[in-house]
Amino acid sequence: MTLNKNKIAKLLDEPGCEHNHKKGKKEKKQGCKQQAKPGAAQGGCAFDGASITLVPITDAAHLVHGPIACSGNSWGSRGSLSSGSTLYKTGFTTDLSENDIIFGGEKKLYKAISQVIKKYQPAAVFVYSTCVTALIGDDLDAVCKAAAKKFNKPVIPVHSAGFVGSKNLGNRLAGEALLEHVIGTAEPEYTTPYDINLIGEYNVAGEMWNVLPLFEKLGIRVLSKMTGDARYEEICYAHRAKLNVVICSKALINVARKLEEKHGTPYIEESFYGIADMNRCLRNIAAKLGDPDLQERVEKLIAEENAVLDLALDPYRKRLKGKRMVLYTGGVKSWSIISAAQDLGIEVVATSTRKSTEEDKARIKELLGKDGIALEKGGATEILKVVEKTKADLLVAGGRNQYTALKARIPFLDINQERHHPYAGYSGLVEMAKELEEAIYSPIWEQVRQPAPWEIWQQQEESLLSKEAN
Repeated sequence: MTLNKNKIAKLLDEPGCEHNHKKGKKEKKQGCKQQAKPGAAQGGCAFDGASITLVPITDAAHLVHGPIACSGNSWGSRGSLSSGSTLYKTGFTTDLSENDIIFGGEKKLYKAISQVIKKYQPAAVFVYSTCVTALIGDDLDAVCKAAAKKFNKPVIPVHSAGFVGSKNLGNRLAGEALLEHVIGTAEPEYTTPYDINLIGEYNVAGEMWNVLPLFEKLGIRVLSKMTGDARYEEICYAHRAKLNVVICSKALINVARKLEEKHGTPYIEESFYGIADMNRCLRNIAAKLGDPDLQERVEKLIAEENAVLDLALDPYRKRLKGKRMVLYTGGVKSWSIISAAQDLGIEVVATSTRKSTEEDKARIKELLGKDGIALEKGGATEILKVVEKTKADLLVAGGRNQYTALKARIPFLDINQERHHPYAGYSGLVEMAKELEEAIYSPIWEQVRQPAPWEIWQQQEESLLSKEAN
């Protein structure tokens, strides 16, 4: 895949973005044209987005062709878990030096691919370009093609130079690499009428493992996962699924749309967070697969799971009812977590609309009501103002905002990729309730909100002086 301005423009003008498949022909052409400002990564560069998307393929080696800082900058910060191989946790880089940048890094890249294959025997090697290697003009495609032929092993070039755009664009670039070099290159041993793919689910903190047992109970087979806890081989035969279920719509919508165009596989966009969304997800999958018996099994499973869930959530709901939350995250979580919080009796008084599509924003507005605040801009100062204005009881956001919560002296819950607790599915909601309850009722908050000893002394001294003056 040669990366040029035309290719980038097409990815930015993705017809499937912003749920455009529900719109008319005229609206579809508008697409998603947001592009990064020069010098700003907008929450992550294209390389970051590509690696986030592909690194969860657990039995593949992921080789970063560039300076070592590119590899070390975000490696391991996303908690995508594996039930098998842990090769994906090993960081590989060509570690380019000044001499390599002057004379070219293609020979060093070929040698690195050779060493990785001989020592680790990965199912495949993904090779990521970076800003430096794109600028010096290393021919990634030629090197990967030569290495694949020599070692009889898939070596996939991922054109993900950070300067081409934002993290979301990097997600799509990774999707293009899968479409061009991986999907459709192998066939499954067998297929069933209930084969689905999960697209845009990265098994952060093992969340996908909360959902897979539900599909197994229903007789639905997850043929391919893109890419949480995935094996390279299963991505190869993803084109044989009967339905694609897109979890994070802004990330890999291009993959779902092109699979529909090329192989006729329909797709739906769903969320695994909260009771209502999980129920709707299962019902929509059954409806799309078109089996009345499956739809009956779904209704039975929903009734069983909801009954168990109500009992498990009852003590938490009593403690959390009426609490006020400020939610600061992006994309699909900006509205899906609202639904989960409301299931627990928590009032979400404000949420961000960063990286949210127009339909995401419409859902946010519907869920928040007329008094809810939609945050267009971020930053600690803005969040603190909203917390004070709404008298919020806690802040739910990404890990980088935990110090903002400490400044506001309110509880904090990490909701982004650095988290260590799974919140998806029915059991995930119980885990979320537990974490929220522990955060809100921690005795530390009562202590930190009290005046410091020197402030008490100062108040006493001022009071004493005031009495003496009178």
